[in-house]
Amino acid sequence: MSADSANTTVDALEERRLAELDSYGILDTPRDPAFDNIAELVAMACNAPMASITFVGREHLFFKSEKGVGVRETPRGNTFCDFAIREDELFVVPDALEHPVLKDHPMVTAGRLRFYAASILKSPSGAPIGTLCAMDSQARAGLSEREVFALKALRDQVQAQLELRHTLLERTRAEERLQIALRASEYVGTWDYDVINDRMVADPQFARLYGVSAEAAAEGRPAEAYMSRFHPEDLERMTRAIRDVIRSGSTFEHEYRLVQPDGEVRWVIARGQVQRDETGRAVRFPGTVVDITERKRVELELTQTAAALAESEAKFRLIADAMPQMVWSTLPDGFHDYYNRRWYEFTGVPEGSTDGEGWNDMFHPDDQERAWAKWRHSLETGEPYEIEYRLKHHSGTYRWTLGRALPMRDDQGRITRWFGTCTDIDDLKRMEEARELLSQELSHRIKNIFAVVSALIALSARQFPEAREFAATLRTRIAALARAHEFVRPHTETSAPDYSRTTLHAFLNDLFEPYAAAGGRQRIVIEGEDAVFDDQAATPVALLFHELATNAAKYGALSNDQGTVSLHTRIEGDRFILEWTERDGPPVMAEPHGSGFGTSLTQLSVENQLGGRIRRQWDAQGLKVIADLPRTALSRRRAALA
Repeated sequence: MSADSANTTVDALEERRLAELDSYGILDTPRDPAFDNIAELVAMACNAPMASITFVGREHLFFKSEKGVGVRETPRGNTFCDFAIREDELFVVPDALEHPVLKDHPMVTAGRLRFYAASILKSPSGAPIGTLCAMDSQARAGLSEREVFALKALRDQVQAQLELRHTLLERTRAEERLQIALRASEYVGTWDYDVINDRMVADPQFARLYGVSAEAAAEGRPAEAYMSRFHPEDLERMTRAIRDVIRSGSTFEHEYRLVQPDGEVRWVIARGQVQRDETGRAVRFPGTVVDITERKRVELELTQTAAALAESEAKFRLIADAMPQMVWSTLPDGFHDYYNRRWYEFTGVPEGSTDGEGWNDMFHPDDQERAWAKWRHSLETGEPYEIEYRLKHHSGTYRWTLGRALPMRDDQGRITRWFGTCTDIDDLKRMEEARELLSQELSHRIKNIFAVVSALIALSARQFPEAREFAATLRTRIAALARAHEFVRPHTETSAPDYSRTTLHAFLNDLFEPYAAAGGRQRIVIEGEDAVFDDQAATPVALLFHELATNAAKYGALSNDQGTVSLHTRIEGDRFILEWTERDGPPVMAEPHGSGFGTSLTQLSVENQLGGRIRRQWDAQGLKVIADLPRTALSRRRAALA
């Protein structure tokens, strides 16, 4: 016999042994006084401090009863019981320290176990299922004849208890099966139809379904008495079916409806077989009927659910195909299994060719790894997916596309699908590039104007030395205006200044530098609580205060030498308040009529871009402007990360 076939035989024997053990239902059950008494008797008979009734499971030993052992179960491994069940009747280890394997058992190394003697517990078929054993912490020569006799006799008692338990367990299981059958019989009825005499005898279950008393059904009634309960829509069909089966003798099997006395409609399936005499005449027609109302209800619900799902999917596909964006979805692992019509119109690829991972080949080679990394990150974390990449158009060109996707989750929060869109933003990208080019050109020309003006002032100062100090001051202010211009002009991501290390006060101090007095004294004083600042807030804040400072220099507090401006900033709960107050300028006679372009621009900057409110007070002492912003408006990226 080969090693493989030998192993197969051993495995089969072990599975049979475990199956027999399982049939007793003894593993992992509570202690039992009958078994506890036997363990006590073993310890007394063998004069041993420890005794146990042990069953050997697949992966653990279960001590049904034990004396002195102190545990109810241990891992199986290389244990005394595992060796014992390989023997036929008795297994004795006089001194475990001399055993090549058991000397390393934890109880042996701990000094608790040296002597072990066990009688093997077997099923009626001879399968070893456990042991009845005596144990001692001292080595022994073995067991005496009296001790061997006692151990075997008590083993027989254990096996008798096991068989009694097995019988009771089987009886319980049989009763459970009987109860199940009895419950099921409420839905099963039988009939026997005497075809010659038109007399049908039926059991109580059949009678109940057909609205006939049990007594009448037991005596027998004409078939008409039962058929009157057929649903009107089924009556003709079933009458014809019964007539045909009696004439032809074929097997009868039909589903139909019965109307109960209370008006309830129940579905049944009837099966029967016509019996004939020696002349071929139909004489008897017995059969069974089963109430299948619940099955029909489930089938109807499944049909309705399937129809609703089909309708929902059809609506989804209709809506998805009508969208201007490309729509796609994936399984939880990211496998793409759906694209709408717009995807195939845009890419020009055959349907199904981009399922799975084929979609990545549609990206520009320079964008593929970046897109893959972003998508893998979303699949691993469940975070929304958003990226811009170049997608291959059916014309052969690559067009810039915005890809977005969100996960759909079940009640436990597990991702069940991903749904995403691709939006063609190529035209928008080109418009942004054109706007950036125009912005850079305008900025370049304005810078050149500042440079030309500064050069003219320097040239004039050389011709008029007495104006040299004035010219230097003027050139400084022009240079500051040039820097302020960088703040207020439109920017793209590539041209925007870096505000990552800038606070609001530092930013505004740079913006207000052109309006300083001679000698560098600031005429716009900033005080109060500072705030972190980012590039998303830079342009609207710069537009607001550049407009206020410019108007103050033309008409307000900065239009004379005495006027000043204070800008006070403070935090109030979740709001950030900025108060611009002008003093000592020309007196304000009245609120201006109408608003110019600059006023409209500041209004849009505060309300639309910063999400705040702006209010102007035309006091006699000077203009007061209050900008009330959400606290997060000045640093939206940091707030989003938080």
